[in-house]
Amino acid sequence: MDLKLLGATFLTLIVITDPPGLVPIFLALTSTMDVRNRRRAALQSVLLSFGVIVTFAVVGEQIFKYLHIELFALRAAGGILLLLVALELLTGKADDPSREVTSNVALVPLGTPLLAGPGAIVATMLAVRGTDEVGGYLAIAGAIVAVHIIIFLVLRYSTIIVRLLKPSGIEVLTRIAGLLLAAIAVQLIADAVVEYVKTHF
Repeated sequence: MDLKLLGATFLTLIVITDPPGLVPIFLALTSTMDVRNRRRAALQSVLLSFGVIVTFAVVGEQIFKYLHIELFALRAAGGILLLLVALELLTGKADDPSREVTSNVALVPLGTPLLAGPGAIVATMLAVRGTDEVGGYLAIAGAIVAVHIIIFLVLRYSTIIVRLLKPSGIEVLTRIAGLLLAAIAVQLIADAVVEYVKTHF
């Protein structure tokens, strides 16, 4: 196993996914869930993220080429999706009890594009592209597994924070998470615009 590649890939993915930074967003999106469902959401989001990143690591290049997708388009799409979720958090619609739930927040936006977002996908694809040895592939696989174990543990035990926060605290946390999510979304869209300009002009 290529330990140097293992360390480099691990550090890159852990910085991109930023598990501690996900805690307020995770708690805000799961604020209406009980402890059991919140823990299940943590597991589901991590499993989906793992599946998406592994899929793109194996066949990402082929998918991009077949669909004629460029990186800036992936970044922009992820940014728009996150911005929609951020607006719901900021306006309070996300925790409206009368709002009909039609999707699982553990899958979207937690699993993707927050965890398995453009940054993590591209970083993994570049790591795979940079090696052609079995030891290198094992190192990348080990890094992906290790990162997702850490993410799961962080989200799984973040529920302890809920016990310390009262309803008013959860509401404040939700607004802060919405602001952070909006900033992430705008950054993704800005990066997409910059990359488009660089590659087409």
